[in-house]
Amino acid sequence: MRRPVGRVSRRTAVLATLLIAAVLAAVLGTVPTSDNAAPCAARQIASWAPEPRFTNAFARYGNDNSRLDDWTGGDGTHSVRLPGGRVLWLFSDTFLDRIQGPPNPKGQPHSWRRKADGGLPGLLRNSLVLADPAGRPYRTLVRRTPDGPAGYFPDPPRAHGPAGAWRWPVAARVEPRTPGSSERVLRVLLWNRAPGTGPWLFGEPRSTEVATLSLPRLRLERLTTVADRTAVPDPGARVLYGTAAVPEGRYTYVYGGDAPTGRPAAQAYLARVPTGRLAEARAWRYWDGTGWRAGAGRAVPVLRSGGRRGVGSAYTVVRDGGTWVLFTMDAAGGGGRGLATFTSYWACTAHGPWHGPNGAVTPPRPPDPADSDERTAVYNPQAHPEFTARPGLLLSYDVNTLGPPGSPATGAVNDDVTLYRPRFLRIRMTGPE
Repeated sequence: MRRPVGRVSRRTAVLATLLIAAVLAAVLGTVPTSDNAAPCAARQIASWAPEPRFTNAFARYGNDNSRLDDWTGGDGTHSVRLPGGRVLWLFSDTFLDRIQGPPNPKGQPHSWRRKADGGLPGLLRNSLVLADPAGRPYRTLVRRTPDGPAGYFPDPPRAHGPAGAWRWPVAARVEPRTPGSSERVLRVLLWNRAPGTGPWLFGEPRSTEVATLSLPRLRLERLTTVADRTAVPDPGARVLYGTAAVPEGRYTYVYGGDAPTGRPAAQAYLARVPTGRLAEARAWRYWDGTGWRAGAGRAVPVLRSGGRRGVGSAYTVVRDGGTWVLFTMDAAGGGGRGLATFTSYWACTAHGPWHGPNGAVTPPRPPDPADSDERTAVYNPQAHPEFTARPGLLLSYDVNTLGPPGSPATGAVNDDVTLYRPRFLRIRMTGPE
């Protein structure tokens, strides 16, 4: 039996209207999302300015010699707001000890890092720094051992990895101890790395772990491996997760990246975990290009490298209304931009497709050391959405020096305390012109 022509026409008209709306939305850069009342709109960097309030707060804290077992510098610079309002800053490699000078031994008008006896300062693989609700640091958390301060998160035991392996903290989330529980804990994602040579001077990636800390005391309760990648023969193909952890609905979306040696930029990957289950490896699901699947080996990049595209080894992702925004070093930009300039991407879902790169920020950095082949570099942009009282997104970045090609950072970091401390910017985003 033939259907009435009028009914077919109405259905066709409805479908055509929906198709036209979708095309117009894509052209105009505004797409409604199914899981968020706010529309998704194209976003790009409109302007930026230094944020001295946070930069100076860490400089004052680092220069204070009233204690010699607390933070004088570090990188990583993740943050999380704790229940009650306090903020916890998480750092990877961390310097302690005394600030001397100025001027420093090379005659520069900067203070420098040395022990009281003139020896080099202590270096820990990680630390936590407590801050007041405004983000001003006031207390360093490390482990106390008979041999002196040690990283808050202990190095992996020899039985579970090679000698000299360590843990770097990355993103952290406050979540229920178990789904639906009224008790809350802090979950910190950790990168397990081991000493390496050649392209792995800063460590071979091994696995992603999750630390569970009690609240409010921040006592380390346990460490859990959620994605062990040591069986992957090529360290450059081992994806570590935790460069960003973004809550949305019933899930936390956890971003990660690889560390290829043959490409200028890394690739971004994505997992999602139900709220309250970050420390359960069996609860993790990975984006495989069509859906969410168990098994880290099934993950495919959500943002591939190539041409001008790609991410740095550490990047950050935040929500801006209904839009997902990713900030990264312009690793594929060429011309030295990979250690000097940030750029951004945007998407309407956590897994993309990602549009960009869009815009550029070349933040202030100290000059290259005089009479030296060391180069001053900026890296690791991190968003801090906990601080929204002022216009614009708060973004931190780390500052370091690189020695000659193929060598790690040198003594310039000890000779100038303005290095190896986070600096901050306010970023304003806008839609397409």
